[in-house]
Amino acid sequence: MNARKSSNTTWHDVTVRRHDRAKLNNHRSFLLWFTGLSGSGKSTLIHGVEEELHKRGMHTYALDGDNVRHGLCGDLGFSDQDRVENIRRIGEVSKLMVDAGIITLAAFISPFASDRLKVRNLLEPGDFIEIYCNSSLEKCEERDVKGLYKKARMGEIREFTGISSPYEIPTDPELTLDTGTKTAEECVTQIITMIETRLALREWEIKK
Repeated sequence: MNARKSSNTTWHDVTVRRHDRAKLNNHRSFLLWFTGLSGSGKSTLIHGVEEELHKRGMHTYALDGDNVRHGLCGDLGFSDQDRVENIRRIGEVSKLMVDAGIITLAAFISPFASDRLKVRNLLEPGDFIEIYCNSSLEKCEERDVKGLYKKARMGEIREFTGISSPYEIPTDPELTLDTGTKTAEECVTQIITMIETRLALREWEIKK
């Protein structure tokens, strides 16, 4: 599914810009992109991190893969083509939310490296922070409360990532979490520390 631009449209410049929203919020916006196999802890972590940022007075929003497929991407299946379109849509939504001054947390398997790169390239340098939730397939299957892996191995679910569809491991993520052995609390702490130290959240110079 190829992205197309509408014809007969004109881009209108805005008067309230991202810089203005950042000054109002007292923090810069960016996208935390959580990727990993189903069951690797992505959804648990985006909500845990959002809670911690919310306590600090940050403006946040969490985009969860399953939730998005109930609406925005409800018309898509799980073929390679549909997975590409799913991530394209989420990338565009995330770009808008970052521009709106919101710290955006996205939890999507996003199995293809090329799709993750496309989202990264949609944003300005430093705005896309890739977080790889690294957990073995065996551990993910142990956590499979939905029974998806079992159905995939029985052939009831086709094109399931990790079983019948590939997952391309990030080669240079901003952060790799050992979600197979560490607790959710430990991982959340690691992410918050990364934000506070590497990104200097409140002191980060706002250039836009």
